[in-house]
Amino acid sequence: MYTLQCVECGKENKETNYNCECGSLLEVRFDFDEVSVDFKLDGRDLRVWKYRSLLPVKSDPVTLKEGGTPLYRLERLEKELGIRRIYVKHEGLNPSGSFKDRGMTVGITKALEFRKKAVACASTGNTSASMAMYAAKAGLKAFVLLPAGKVALGKVAQALMHGADVIGIKGNFDDALRIVREVCDKADIYLLNSVNPYRLEGQKTIAFEIVDELGVPDAVLLPVGNAGNISAIYKGFKEFKELGLIERIPRMIGIQAEGASPIYKAFKEGRREITPFANPETIATAIRIGNPVNAKKALRAIYESKGLAEIVSDEEIVSAQKILAKNGIGVEPASASSVAGLIKLAKMGKIDRDSTVVCVATGNLLKDPETVIKVCGEPKIVDAEIEKVMALVT
Repeated sequence: MYTLQCVECGKENKETNYNCECGSLLEVRFDFDEVSVDFKLDGRDLRVWKYRSLLPVKSDPVTLKEGGTPLYRLERLEKELGIRRIYVKHEGLNPSGSFKDRGMTVGITKALEFRKKAVACASTGNTSASMAMYAAKAGLKAFVLLPAGKVALGKVAQALMHGADVIGIKGNFDDALRIVREVCDKADIYLLNSVNPYRLEGQKTIAFEIVDELGVPDAVLLPVGNAGNISAIYKGFKEFKELGLIERIPRMIGIQAEGASPIYKAFKEGRREITPFANPETIATAIRIGNPVNAKKALRAIYESKGLAEIVSDEEIVSAQKILAKNGIGVEPASASSVAGLIKLAKMGKIDRDSTVVCVATGNLLKDPETVIKVCGEPKIVDAEIEKVMALVT
């Protein structure tokens, strides 16, 4: 029903491979003549495993009831920007607080299918938190490599509490990924970074749910770090179109932080290859990645969908984070970059005013409480006297 194929040379690969022999990325390809779609696009019972007939698994899934995240409409922002409909899909309401759970439920299930005893990842935080949770559920050993001192404590705490062995390295995320890939090869540990094609299969269900609940929007904006999510969501829309479930694909718009923006730079120069950033830096730690593994897939998604790549400053990210908070939506800085990008592009005239737009918010506010304190300030403290409190509320 499905195979692993190289995105460059088209060669079919073993189902346990992460890369083709030619060195390029792999992706799952379905034979749609053999696929029996057993779900209805009725906006009901939204979960990752509602779409099991389009997921490459052969066994019962390891699940924490991920998916089914809400779409919130931002009516005040619509009026301010003059755009017809703006929605935020809040992936921070998944079990571990980020979109990574969608991929991890599939990735951990495949680890068990392949009879692996341990899993590992390099992470800027969210991947490690999610992997630790799902590994704990499955009874697998979990190893995490993090850039020491560069990951929000909320995410480190999740990985530790769920039993992962957390190793901080004196380097950045790209160093951690390079090392963990070698370690996995030598120790027969299953790698669950987004170079793993099965993990992206779970993440494509974001597209499925958007269509299921809303129909096909005109554009989807999302943060881009290691670039797996934009690739996966595009793949989801593309598969629905190939199956005849939708007639068109939305523009995929990737938003990067100014200090970690190799995909944006490649797009602006019309290239399909990136030049890595040696020292990426941004307040948005979840997308502080200088050499994204899935850059080729991401650029393909942007070009083929007639989409865009844009950058936003840390100041624009924090401003968008506060705008979302005023609408009751709490997200970490990286998540707000999609809305920051929408605001910037709308003011530049690059978003049609008659559009329906979905911004994907990837992680929960509580992932990075340190940044909240930095930008909002400490709580006010007074003596336990009514007069002192009244002075602050009147």
